[in-house]
Amino acid sequence: MDSKSSPVEMFFFPFVGGGHQLPLIDMARMFAAHGANSTIITTPKHALSFQNSILRDQQSGRTISIHTLQLPEGVDIADTNMSAQIMTDTSILQEPLRNLLLQARPDCIIHDFAHRWAADAIDSLGIGIPRIIFSGSGCFAHCVQQNMFKFKPYEKVDSDYEPFVVPDLPDRIELTRSQLPMFVINGGGPKRKNLFNDGNFGSVVNSFYELESAYVEYMKELGDKAWLVGPVSLCNRDVADKAERGQKGSIDEQSILNWLNSKEPHSVLYISFGSAARLPPEQLLEIAYGLEASGHTFIWVVGKSFKSEGENEENWLPSGFEERIEESKKGIIIRGWAPQLLILEHGAVGGFLTHCGWNSTLEGVSAGVPMITWPLSAEQFSNEKLIVNLLKIGVKVGSMQWGQSWGTTPGEAVGREKVEAAVRRLMDEGDEAAEMRRKAKELAEKAKQAVEHGGSSYKNAEALIQELKTRRRPETSTQ
Repeated sequence: MDSKSSPVEMFFFPFVGGGHQLPLIDMARMFAAHGANSTIITTPKHALSFQNSILRDQQSGRTISIHTLQLPEGVDIADTNMSAQIMTDTSILQEPLRNLLLQARPDCIIHDFAHRWAADAIDSLGIGIPRIIFSGSGCFAHCVQQNMFKFKPYEKVDSDYEPFVVPDLPDRIELTRSQLPMFVINGGGPKRKNLFNDGNFGSVVNSFYELESAYVEYMKELGDKAWLVGPVSLCNRDVADKAERGQKGSIDEQSILNWLNSKEPHSVLYISFGSAARLPPEQLLEIAYGLEASGHTFIWVVGKSFKSEGENEENWLPSGFEERIEESKKGIIIRGWAPQLLILEHGAVGGFLTHCGWNSTLEGVSAGVPMITWPLSAEQFSNEKLIVNLLKIGVKVGSMQWGQSWGTTPGEAVGREKVEAAVRRLMDEGDEAAEMRRKAKELAEKAKQAVEHGGSSYKNAEALIQELKTRRRPETSTQ
């Protein structure tokens, strides 16, 4: 085969936390569906969480594989349960990765920015492997962040809760200092790299043009080279892939689906704060009171929401709460992992109370489900602005304090009255809720069209593959 016809060899190096690992694995599978030879680089223990879906892809004829980096016996990175925080040190993987790249020399490597050492380690090899960055966020949040660092509007207000406008964006976006991480407020922002420009070949983004087109164009003006190829979660097409994505569920998925089948269309609120959030018991208690007062049916994924491992659960639910919801069939509480894709796409689900992590945001959009927004950290307060202000498919619960899930001192808990009000506003099926549902369904159709043949994300994936083929050197053109 010549360099233009042989499949491209694409390596994918996901981070170990669920919110970063899942989309990059989905992206590897998506590129394999486009004909690329996809290789996922990971550790032996982390491979266990997704090896079944890769095996199914292989059985369907796709060229995708897992390469596990060899580590000292008995050693692995902590948090193989996918709850790793963004600051988890993965540098033990540096030498095994370098040795692999020197031997294999793929057409590119796509790596998560959270492997903070990876850029220097790969570039220092001096063998010209195109390095593509994956940050896990969307274009809108990226543009907000860049202008925050550039203009420092948070320095011009007198209090943490006084709104300021982020300058020079296509839309008027207001935030408060309380919604920013302390490293920004304390002057750490300007030292932070432009993550979408940190790859020497560009970046890949889990998003689609029709979702945030003004900010895709704005990024181009900033000089950021990016390929939007999402929503990558839509590569999960069969029940097994959706049910096993991430960790095995703590409740059998068929039991959940049977319960949902007994409910009216759009009547169930799905609640999840993602794989890494940690909430204090007093906040969980307020959520429970607010849900019960709303009268609406719900699935609540508690997961690993407690502030510390092994924390006593006795004080986080009202007395008799679980017994009442079980008897009335008003709710399910899931302690652990849940099959989120299966739940969101079920016709009985009419709303999604979310922390606004980018994966959850895209999965809600792809399912056509309007949202109640409850940001906690990272770029989630920016994502809330996209959901509520620009897309108009969500309502705020009133979260104002960054860092509640990152071990910092949380602000006052969001009260049960605010929880109840937000749930009723979205789920009571008034005119406002109906309009949000209509817009959400339209976006879901656009998301699906984007990844189908001829769609914007489909074309971007093909364009990246072709560009990688074009840059091949003649002496390394055969496989």
